[in-house]
Amino acid sequence: MEADEKYMREALAEARAAAAEDEIPIGAVIVCNGRIIGKGHNMVERLHDATAHAEMIAITAATEAIGGKYLQDCTLYVTVEPCPMCAAALNWSQISRIVYGAPDPRRGFSLYSPSLLHPKTEVTGGVLADECGTLVSDYFIMKR
Repeated sequence: MEADEKYMREALAEARAAAAEDEIPIGAVIVCNGRIIGKGHNMVERLHDATAHAEMIAITAATEAIGGKYLQDCTLYVTVEPCPMCAAALNWSQISRIVYGAPDPRRGFSLYSPSLLHPKTEVTGGVLADECGTLVSDYFIMKR
């Protein structure tokens, strides 16, 4: 649990970077063998790309870092439960574990189908959930 909180704090730093760029504040890091090999935050507005979610940016960075498309033995830390698109991409990457902060009751993958993930992927939710959730809800309060 201590390592999960440590890396979730890294994902929160990415989420804050997204907020500073006026993006929805979601951040992600991918860890393999105790080392961050990929990180990202939402870049949808900057790139004018609906697929530029934090997880997608982190997956691309991580696969580039390891020189391959599979993220077996790696863990994704993301501040909000992945959407179905990101869950499917994580399936294709064969990531071993997903740790998320706040649930997404409107668009999270678990609402639609937990089978979007690779059958061997382990999921842990609720790590620093209050802090992760507050960051997103405060962003939307500010926007309204």
